Amino acid sequence: MFAQLIRWTGLFAVALSTTVAVAQDGPVLVTVDRAKVFRIEDGAAAVIVGNPFIADVAMFDQNTVVITGKSYGTTNLVILDGDNKPIVDETITVKASDDDVVSVYRKVSRESLSCNPACEPVLRLGDSNEAFKETADQASARNDLAIRAAGAPQ
Repeated sequence: MFAQLIRWTGLFAVALSTTVAVAQDGPVLVTVDRAKVFRIEDGAAAVIVGNPFIADVAMFDQNTVVITGKSYGTTNLVILDGDNKPIVDETITVKASDDDVVSVYRKVSRESLSCNPACEPVLRLGDSNEAFKETADQASARNDLAIRAAGAPQ
């Protein structure tokens, strides 16, 4: 009995921890650089995002759409059925993550760090051009080195 209670409690905790969006009041909230699963009861034939610079939308299957936040802002998501009739029309708001992020300000210049457990530079919209470019250049150079080390054609 006790083991079954623990099993059900664990299953309940897993169910609560998934990030699945369903039709709701107010906008669907998505975080920059993170994906959110959006489930549809009726089968979808096509998905349309109002502003692809704010969010990317991809169909995983007829009942699952994945929304990825790309930039801050608000846009909309329209999902069409097989007869090209809208079955979903939701507002999507993309925001920044505040999880483990520290912002360092030097006058009007900002640099962001991801601090979990140690602080490391992170690419974040709104950082100073110098901090953003330096971090992006280092990340690109590291990725290029890894690709070459793996023997991948260039």
